[in-house]
Amino acid sequence: MALKRKVDDAEEMTSRERKKLKVAGARTIAVQPSVSASGSGTVQSSGNAHSGPSSTTVRFDSMQGLPASIDVERFTEARAYEIDAMQNAIKTAGESVTHRVWQTLPRHLRRRAASHDVRRVPLRLRDKARAEMVPVTRRILKRGRSKQGKTKQVSRTESLLKRQRDKTWLETHIWHAKRMKMENMWGYRLAVTPTEKSFRPSYRASMHGSILHDSSYHSLIELKGPEKILRNVLDFCCDPQCTGMKRSMSGARVLETNLYKPGSYPFDLIAPVTIMWQPLPVANTSLKPTKATPAQGSSKRKRKGKNIVPANTAQRSPTRAVWVRLHPAVFDDIFAAFQGSASLVLEAEKQRHKDEHAEVEIADLRGSVNVFEIMGPKASQVIKGALSSVVDDDRQEFKKFWPSLTDLQTTASLPRGIVIGMKVLDPRLKFPPKNAKPRTDGQHPAIPAMTFPAAILAQSEIWDEEKRSVLKKPTYKKKDLDARRSKNLVPGTPLNPVRQDDRIPLLLIQRSLESPSSTHGIHGWTLVFPAGWGMPFLPSLIHTGTRVGGQRERGAQAFEAGTAYFPRDFPCTEFYDKYWDERAVKDKTKWNRTPPAKRTNYEKLGTRSPWRADWEVVLGLPVASGVDENLVPTQRVPQDAMEVDRAPVVRPWFFCGPEVPAILAKVRQTFNHSAGLLAEINRLRTKRGMDVLCTSSRPEDLLKGALVMVRLNMVSRGAPNDLAIIYRIDDVEVKKIIKEKGKTREGADANESPEAAPPHTSIIGYVTTGNMSLSRGKGFAIGAVPVSVLLELQRQAQRY
Repeated sequence: MALKRKVDDAEEMTSRERKKLKVAGARTIAVQPSVSASGSGTVQSSGNAHSGPSSTTVRFDSMQGLPASIDVERFTEARAYEIDAMQNAIKTAGESVTHRVWQTLPRHLRRRAASHDVRRVPLRLRDKARAEMVPVTRRILKRGRSKQGKTKQVSRTESLLKRQRDKTWLETHIWHAKRMKMENMWGYRLAVTPTEKSFRPSYRASMHGSILHDSSYHSLIELKGPEKILRNVLDFCCDPQCTGMKRSMSGARVLETNLYKPGSYPFDLIAPVTIMWQPLPVANTSLKPTKATPAQGSSKRKRKGKNIVPANTAQRSPTRAVWVRLHPAVFDDIFAAFQGSASLVLEAEKQRHKDEHAEVEIADLRGSVNVFEIMGPKASQVIKGALSSVVDDDRQEFKKFWPSLTDLQTTASLPRGIVIGMKVLDPRLKFPPKNAKPRTDGQHPAIPAMTFPAAILAQSEIWDEEKRSVLKKPTYKKKDLDARRSKNLVPGTPLNPVRQDDRIPLLLIQRSLESPSSTHGIHGWTLVFPAGWGMPFLPSLIHTGTRVGGQRERGAQAFEAGTAYFPRDFPCTEFYDKYWDERAVKDKTKWNRTPPAKRTNYEKLGTRSPWRADWEVVLGLPVASGVDENLVPTQRVPQDAMEVDRAPVVRPWFFCGPEVPAILAKVRQTFNHSAGLLAEINRLRTKRGMDVLCTSSRPEDLLKGALVMVRLNMVSRGAPNDLAIIYRIDDVEVKKIIKEKGKTREGADANESPEAAPPHTSIIGYVTTGNMSLSRGKGFAIGAVPVSVLLELQRQAQRY
């Protein structure tokens, strides 16, 4: 078979050039060839039509030369070639298009259903997308619903409420559901992670840009009563190690601490909480409870305690309000803890002052406010560009702070937990926003003005329940603002605020995720604003490139910062056990679905508990047998013998707080570590007005049941996973590791069989969170070990 002759021009052309040539040919309209005027009869083709000025001059000021009538049939036959060429050009031009309408959109605006449903395409491109559809599909979409079906239709509101019977949606749920994977958690439908690949981009946003997380699902409890009583209520159930209670009572800072059951410290840890005090009015610091200010609650609550507290008691202890933000899974436990603590404090106060009466109101404010966490060095510029403060704010401190927000490179330069109260305009008025750009002084960035915590700077109307209820629903809908925007002479200009526009009070709270003696901190802002304004705020805050994260991204931020994340890093708590029980079921189900050749063989590796941490083995406690507790043993034992042989009860507890390193350093210097730890615990208890621990509990049992958090850094390659086992190493292995440190073993095979697993007695802890740390560039983990083991490891480290 003869080979085809190769065309040199076709070989030199690239695929892109051939594609352009094909499209250009499809868009060219053919012209009928003209017959030569000579007698030869040859046909002279004039080629295709080309654009350019015409060589024939046509005069429109005269009717000379035009026929009086036109024969339609003859005229159509004479122009048949041009008509057919035009139809073919229209057809070929449409078929030569390589991109459909939905493919021309940016990737974040594309929807999978847009390829066959024109309603998923933006309105400006909907007509063009409808023309690209198959005629049969186009007719199907034009069909309306039957009249019989219209009578049985359910409204959109009823349909959405029906889907929230067993869970609660956030205000931004629909926005998140279109872009993220959703799961039912703690009574809410929450976003877990974006559908697109976003693990590393989210980390880069938290370290170099900004990332937003809607944490409105966190519960909020309000305590209201005399300041002295509230202080005693909080001291009775909060961590005695926190030293910022007195500093936070002015309302200029927030306090992050751990909450325990009343009087149970160091046992019965519940969860970490954030405490916010309502700042006192600067004009009149001595409040009168008979004339409560609007910021102290609704009229119903004012009538409730109008004649209960005498005037002399109120002068000594003004009426205050406290907000406590907490995890939604432990709301019932913390609410009950506050009730128990308030009962004990009020009873003690009644016995001390029998002629005086006081009360504490505990209210559930879930759903009253929305909370956005904006983390990253550009969080300040995002807030400054998206929000506009009102012009009638006369506070000199705020006038100094708000302009300096533009030049703030990171909120790490601000005091920890500082609270800024303000009132802003509707962010939709200036949509689309622009991020504020830091000013530069020559080649160096401008230095922002210093801001210090002050009660007047923290003043905000968001504490007023009446103000929040008025702002529950925005005055103007989006279509009303769009109608006002369409009347602007210059498109895209911001709307001028009018008197009827809403003014929204909010709180800006500095938030930091950092561990002691660590440089891998993540800083940002916590934005608290009234309920009903979630969607008006969200588009303005994320329009300029701020990423949105879910539960995975929020946990990753705490991991990179090296801080404990509730509940996975808080052993010896009730919700920790529930969390790992649910996760164990999921992991075991996934492991059972995996083929045996593709899954980890835990039996061969000698793993005792692959699905959850076995803290009984770590602490040396008796392991629960598999015998059902409801069964009665056949061999009865006398009651007296059982009481004599009963071993002392060791209660596991988690030792956490800011003073843990200093306390352990003191304990390590004592001869008897158990007695030293008990003395430090009793010192903290008496500091908060609690009794010392019962003398019946032995110091050895207290030390034996204590767990403490540790941070693990890998000295070589590899990264630990969750539930990785921490083993003890003896002095011989320590010398070997020090000798081989920095050396590579010759002939080491990565696929060599692992060594025999150490015995269970050498297990000293478990990893609660482990992964490859992007900020450190190596494996990193957060775990827990017994306090006694940590003291032994510190002595071992001193020997080498």
